[in-house]
Amino acid sequence: MKWDKTFFIKQVFSQGELLKYKKAAERDLVIAESSEEKEVVFHFTYMAFIKMGIYYIAKEGYRVKSSLGHHQKIIEALSQILDSKDVLIIGDSMRKARNLDFYSATTFTVTNEVKEYLVFVKNKVFLRK
Repeated sequence: MKWDKTFFIKQVFSQGELLKYKKAAERDLVIAESSEEKEVVFHFTYMAFIKMGIYYIAKEGYRVKSSLGHHQKIIEALSQILDSKDVLIIGDSMRKARNLDFYSATTFTVTNEVKEYLVFVKNKVFLRK
């Protein structure tokens, strides 16, 4: 995989640092699983997904730079690391839904997909490697 220097910086992480990244993602997943509110489930599922991406990227020896488009790059990198086009397709769908909810004046529109997103993130991202 080629790492774009605009979004990623080479860095060595200790096992303790890696564990902190993973635990932060796990905490968000627990919140998503324990809520009945669909919007809360979605947002914490998305955050858990992105944080697991950061974790896997750190395991590869890179730190993510916060810059315009970095969530998209995290999703692309995670898709390559896990060798899963589904991660790219579903992750990008989640990212677009999150952006629409976050930046527009519309009401929350992702309702039917929420549980599917949660199951996908839990089974395809957390249970890998």
